[in-house]
Amino acid sequence: MTWLRCPRPRPAATTRLICFAHAGGSATAYRDWPALLPDTVELYGVQLPGRADRYGEPLPESMDALAAAVAGELAPLLDRRFALFGHSLGALVAYEVTRLLEGRGTGPARLFASGCAAPHERRDRGYAEYDDDRLVAVLNRLGGTETEVLAHGELRKLVLPYVRGDFRLAEKYLHRPGLPLRTPISVLVGDADPVVTPAQAKAWEAHTVSDFSMAVFPGGHFYLQPLRERVVAEVTRRI
Repeated sequence: MTWLRCPRPRPAATTRLICFAHAGGSATAYRDWPALLPDTVELYGVQLPGRADRYGEPLPESMDALAAAVAGELAPLLDRRFALFGHSLGALVAYEVTRLLEGRGTGPARLFASGCAAPHERRDRGYAEYDDDRLVAVLNRLGGTETEVLAHGELRKLVLPYVRGDFRLAEKYLHRPGLPLRTPISVLVGDADPVVTPAQAKAWEAHTVSDFSMAVFPGGHFYLQPLRERVVAEVTRRI
């Protein structure tokens, strides 16, 4: 499966957790999670094209095409209970995948949306059109990319094109009104996130007719990195 990475296979697991990374991120963002998850949960990271071992492949151009491709790749994994987790851009992708899967009669047990304003919120900040120096300044402020990578000229040339492409994907995204999900939604957010306020995160509640929960953690946009254990504990509890 080209799109999916399973860092620690657990054939006997009863639940699968499918994780979507932030803009510029890859499946490795979740490589340390399996050690913190119970043996009953098997984790898969979604690897978008254009980065890591898929470097050189065309970047996703639209959310609709991306969600359809991921939903198709997930088909072999839907023979047992599953949940979706997405951070930032990944939350939007996970949401659109959930909409597609629900339409096909196979929705997840829960959708986790982390560090992301509700889908109907406007999010065009223009980051995709920033020059390299301004874009690097944004990434340094958000804290999701290693500073050593951004400071290295050759590595910057490799990383910034797909970071910019991911920002463009998020900024072009327009929510299509429709019925709210039947899937329960759990929102996670940092209390000092410069991208999304807790109030904007709580607006996800309007997108489900089922259970809704919200957990606010200390930290910024990438609160989940230093607080990995607490975040995985919250996910485990809600699953």
